[in-house]
Amino acid sequence: MKRFSLLVIVISLSLMSAYAQKADSLLNTLDSGSVDGNVDAIFKSTRVVLSQSSETQKKHDLDLRIRHHFGDIGGRFGSAHTLFGLDVASDLFIGLDYGITDDFTVSVGRSKQDELYNFSGKYKLLKQKRDGGMPVNLTLFAQMGWIAREPFSESEFSTYSNRFSYFLQPIFSRKFSSRLSLEVMPGLLMRKNTSESRDPENLFSLGFAGRMKLTKRLSFVADYTLVNGLSRPKDLTETYYNPLGVGLEIETGGHIFSLNFMNAEYIVENNFIASTKKSWQHGGVRFGFTISRNFALFKSKNKDPDKTSKIY
Repeated sequence: MKRFSLLVIVISLSLMSAYAQKADSLLNTLDSGSVDGNVDAIFKSTRVVLSQSSETQKKHDLDLRIRHHFGDIGGRFGSAHTLFGLDVASDLFIGLDYGITDDFTVSVGRSKQDELYNFSGKYKLLKQKRDGGMPVNLTLFAQMGWIAREPFSESEFSTYSNRFSYFLQPIFSRKFSSRLSLEVMPGLLMRKNTSESRDPENLFSLGFAGRMKLTKRLSFVADYTLVNGLSRPKDLTETYYNPLGVGLEIETGGHIFSLNFMNAEYIVENNFIASTKKSWQHGGVRFGFTISRNFALFKSKNKDPDKTSKIY
């Protein structure tokens, strides 16, 4: 009887182990994208810290995104007098991203700075393959910004078209391992509303971003955008700095929660690329957070659970 009980226990443990290995294999397959040969989940969100990631929304998925940048932690405008910046909101943003298809996302949002409304589209043109046939991802991003606030002077918006700005950016990314993803993002910002005549209306930028997975639900993210030294003179009347942000990205099911530190006061590319006036070296770092909630507007008709699973 003891031998029979022992045999039952051994068989049960073997079956449980086999089931666990199968489930783990399925999760790894979904995360790596081997179901269709593509490497998926390069990044877990459509944004890194400040910059766009190469990710797009899943078809019929709607992402509600709320972002908040506070004031300077230190320096002349920070310290305990402003509760290290928490008393001051430099920018607020609320936006919606909707997946027309798995590869094409449209977005609309509004930020506090300049009462800026942004309208954008994002298309995943190339996808990294597991067999090495395509080593990188290529996502195209285009955004229009519209300044809705009243002009500060009669000459500020001499023509109505001066309220508009445009940002174009190809995003090249690669997932090097299950933990590390990197991307490079050249960009062009076209605008009319400049602070001085020597500040170019067309600004070139070069961005770098990365994500390091620390645990199953926690990742370190960072991005840096080079603006000065490309098309912008270094001796302008106003001093500008290159935006740099670092943060922790926390996954909680359909939620993505990010805790960030950056020197950029503003949130939207049309603002922060051209107008970052704070420095990490002089206390101009600020705290910010992002809350992202994903909604599936239409249920999939595919009854196969292995093909409908999504990992955000």
